[in-house]
Amino acid sequence: MQAKPISGSVGALRRKLRALASVIEDGGATAPEKANAQSLTERLEEKLQAAQPPAADWSDNLFRLGRWAAEMRKSAAPAGVKGDWTDNAHRLGKAVRRGYKNWFSE
Repeated sequence: MQAKPISGSVGALRRKLRALASVIEDGGATAPEKANAQSLTERLEEKLQAAQPPAADWSDNLFRLGRWAAEMRKSAAPAGVKGDWTDNAHRLGKAVRRGYKNWFSE
């Protein structure tokens, strides 16, 4: 017996399987409900195994290219330590230099 072609996505099949598994594990479910959920689970698992992965298209390649570009933008060298006293001294020196230049330029 061959499985019918899949209507919908593989993700939808997985969501249905999770829902059926919760019915099977539910202590308040009746025996016929559990049997029905078990048979549906088996059919959906057959469909899921018969499903072929989607063919790669240009959007997959663009996604990988974007990931690669994002990795390339990251710096290879580790960032400098923040919060060192020299950072504050450097900022203070820059502020004094700007003030000094402005004071003498007027």
